[in-house]
Amino acid sequence: MIGTQNARLKTIPEWRALQRHFDEIRDVHLRDLFEADPGRADFMTIEDVGIIFDYSKNRATRQTIDLLIHLASARSLQERIHAMFSGQKINTTENRAVLHTALRAPASERIFVDGENVIPEVHLVLERMADFCVKVRSGQWPGHTGLPIRNVVNIGIGGSDLGPVMAYEALRHYSLRDMTFRFVSNVDGTDFAEAVRDLDPARTMFIVSSKTFTTLETMTNARSAREWLVGALGDPAAVSRHFVAVSTNARAVSEFGIDTANMFGFRDWVGGRFSMDSAIGLSTMLAVGPDRFHQMLGGFRAMDDHFRNAPLERNIPVIMGLLSVWYSDFFGAPATAILPYDQYMKRFPAYLQQLVMESNGKSVTTDGWPVDYETSSIYWGEPGTNGQHSFYQLLHQGTRLIPVDFIGFANSLNPVRRHHDLLMANMLAQAEALAFGRTPDQVRASGVPERLVPHRTFAGNRPSSTILLDHLDPAALGSLVALYEHSVFVQGVIWDINPFDQWGVELGKALAEKIIPELESEEESTLCHDASTNALIRKYRKMKVS
Repeated sequence: MIGTQNARLKTIPEWRALQRHFDEIRDVHLRDLFEADPGRADFMTIEDVGIIFDYSKNRATRQTIDLLIHLASARSLQERIHAMFSGQKINTTENRAVLHTALRAPASERIFVDGENVIPEVHLVLERMADFCVKVRSGQWPGHTGLPIRNVVNIGIGGSDLGPVMAYEALRHYSLRDMTFRFVSNVDGTDFAEAVRDLDPARTMFIVSSKTFTTLETMTNARSAREWLVGALGDPAAVSRHFVAVSTNARAVSEFGIDTANMFGFRDWVGGRFSMDSAIGLSTMLAVGPDRFHQMLGGFRAMDDHFRNAPLERNIPVIMGLLSVWYSDFFGAPATAILPYDQYMKRFPAYLQQLVMESNGKSVTTDGWPVDYETSSIYWGEPGTNGQHSFYQLLHQGTRLIPVDFIGFANSLNPVRRHHDLLMANMLAQAEALAFGRTPDQVRASGVPERLVPHRTFAGNRPSSTILLDHLDPAALGSLVALYEHSVFVQGVIWDINPFDQWGVELGKALAEKIIPELESEEESTLCHDASTNALIRKYRKMKVS
């Protein structure tokens, strides 16, 4: 099990060797690293799975990579990879296997959990999803009034929203354009109201995604959707033709009014933030069709195979994960910027926020000991070139070191004049500028007045990795998502934390359940919080329109 046999991280020789090495190179500039090693760009580029991963603009040497690989070996990374893929219960706090990789495994594979081969069920669900999607997409699935369904609203939150909306936006080019797709997650009524404002109820289907069918935000929105639909169509029986569920709670699904024949499930060994290629991806399959959904699964599977089989030193998720540890724990970098140079990838940074920070935002080891090192980086970003006119100023000349992942595609899905060359030129230029900057002498040589030289100087030495693919298609998206999934896992192994639970989201939810009836009551005796919270509840009650 992850971490149970590990010594304290900062006490092991491999960590101490990295600390000594960091002290030697911490102030070395990327300009000097490139000058000292003419073959650096070739050595620090890995090409596989349709991805070119260039990490040569990172503040690391060949020795750094060797030492990081030794650290990974000392933390038994290869054994942990095998444990995950083979169905061992590496989610120790919940005593669960971690098998999102089984969701894209071929039908011939055999993976056992508690003595059961889980692969046949995975493919049975995929077949049921495909059959359903073919009927809806072709217009063969009539709504309650006999009209075909042309609008789909996905209701979920967290992984059951961020994955589907990211995948829909990323693959919008391949979507069925006579269908409308909307996504509702926020319990704020505005989210639901705006999503359905211009939709025809007779042509609208809701996908309610909640494994337990009890998630507060999801079920609140689902009940509002049912009221909206029944109010418009005038018959509660309409629910069975306009709602489907992604859940495992058949009783609750049936009580809601959804036919359990239209319920698609997944097991507890699939975490929400790792679930976009499970039944949670039903809206994705409806949008792009079963064939392209399977192409996406193929991209996931290709990266899975690379992660399992490539040597650590030529393994893209391994190197990416180890560099994240290098920056978090040695350079003290607080954040990582994700900068996709493709408008279709606009929701990818938000998707990674949950994937990374909910996974590795932990402060105790798997054995429950407080960590004495930094864990997850803060992930954020926006598409280029928009971000260049927003926050890149801080990346270039701010006081904080923020490593960057640039993601680009050699070919545009929408070639318009010179747009794509301009886009990619900006991406490559930003990486170059971050790495090498501009010295005061270079600034002076360009004719800048002396008083402005400090303002026009770029220190450089800001690290970045560049991920380049041919074009954005379903397989490419699958490979990219799996790349980050596995990078997260690598970081968790090094830090000896459990990336697959999320107890930190529970306390606020539990307190909200207590506060809800207090906001709807005038009973003073019900208030038993801290003074600030009690005062805010009283003020809210006074301000609220009855």
